[in-house]
Amino acid sequence: MSRKTKRGFLIGGAFVIAIAAVGLTLTALSNAVAYFYTPADLAQADALPSGPIRLGGLVAAGSIAHGDNATVSFVIEDEISTVPVTYQGILPDLFREGQGVVVQGRVNADGSVAASEVLAKHDENYMPAEVAEALKEQGRWRESANNE
Repeated sequence: MSRKTKRGFLIGGAFVIAIAAVGLTLTALSNAVAYFYTPADLAQADALPSGPIRLGGLVAAGSIAHGDNATVSFVIEDEISTVPVTYQGILPDLFREGQGVVVQGRVNADGSVAASEVLAKHDENYMPAEVAEALKEQGRWRESANNE
């Protein structure tokens, strides 16, 4: 086998290994990435997302209902749309109506979200960065009321 043939096999083998590494990385990331949506984004989506998502907005007044086995259902809203959410587990201490939240979970066929995690704001002035950016893009951001 000549030097040129050996070099060709070496370069070809390195290329195959690099392609396999990129493929494995992209597969792992596609299962772990959770895109951020607002209720308006979900309402306007052509197709419901099939993977994990993060949904942010405000907990609608009068929407919190406690069920069996620590199951809680509530509605997340923005000024355009609402999305029902169900969660099984213990809610953060700061979770309440009218507060900003971000939930992570999957969208059901009916458009509701089955949450696996609920994050609530941590003080009177904090709003999650994703929620603040979405409100700014929609032109609904009130700088004096919601400082980061």
